Amino acid sequence: MNVARTIRRLPLAILLAVAGLAACSKQPPQALGTLEYDRITLPAPAAERIVAIQVREGEQVAAGQPLLQLDPAHTRSELAAAQAQVRQQHEVLAELETGPRVEDIDRARANLASAQAQAREARAYYDRLAPLKGKGYVAAADLDRARAAAGNAAGQVAAAQAALDELLHGTRPEQIAQAQAAVAAAEAQASAQQVLLGKLNILAPRAGRVDSLPYKLGDQAPVGAPVAILLAGDAPYARIYVPEPQRAGVRVGDAIQVFVAGREQPYAGKVRMIRSEPDFTPYYALIGDDAARLSYLAEVALGADAAELPAGLPVRVEFRGPAK
Repeated sequence: MNVARTIRRLPLAILLAVAGLAACSKQPPQALGTLEYDRITLPAPAAERIVAIQVREGEQVAAGQPLLQLDPAHTRSELAAAQAQVRQQHEVLAELETGPRVEDIDRARANLASAQAQAREARAYYDRLAPLKGKGYVAAADLDRARAAAGNAAGQVAAAQAALDELLHGTRPEQIAQAQAAVAAAEAQASAQQVLLGKLNILAPRAGRVDSLPYKLGDQAPVGAPVAILLAGDAPYARIYVPEPQRAGVRVGDAIQVFVAGREQPYAGKVRMIRSEPDFTPYYALIGDDAARLSYLAEVALGADAAELPAGLPVRVEFRGPAK
């Protein structure tokens, strides 16, 4: 009886096994992408000729290593002019802080004494002519000219006195503040030229590989044009496009396997970034029914075992289920 019962149960066991195999053979959801490096673009700081290139395309460089040199002659001249302007403004400030010279004060006093003497003479002449007007001995025009000369002499005295007082009071604080501001502006201009001169020796900001040198020796690149492009990072990362149905199960920090074209064994990776805003799926990442869906850009960091992989290789990741 036990044998008959076992025989009756065989079809059910076979069906379950077949169903299990069918479930295992179903391809899991996946996403496609490419291997990428962090791209660093180094622009030309000035429109100068390239006078030296110390690296070649594809070369591995260290942080701070010289890449190429732009002609520094013009910038050095600009720096020298800016430094001369700094010295001039410093001397102007020193002159204002020192105040007027003793000789200038003595000259102002002499001018005041001369003006006072002329004023006394003009006043005395007018005083002598004034009583004669009533007797008809002096023309009215002559008296008016004498009066005007006396008034003009008095004005000259006031001007000379004011000039002397200005020298005696010294330099105004506002003038010193303006001179200090001029010194600061000149120093800032000189510092800017010094920084620009240093930038003409283009260095690698990070360790990486030289991807492109668009200009050759002797070329003059315009300001802002890329003169060197680096691929930085110890290893590439996978830039993938997560289909909308799998987005809820992918989180930053999830471990994931990355299959690289031309490599049999997958590489271990970890999701380091995933966009919150969806994007349209690029043409190379269209998969079946997902072709009409939006996807979410994500980046998967790879380990040191992927350091020798070149950028641009197609990759594929599989989603085994929601992240735990």
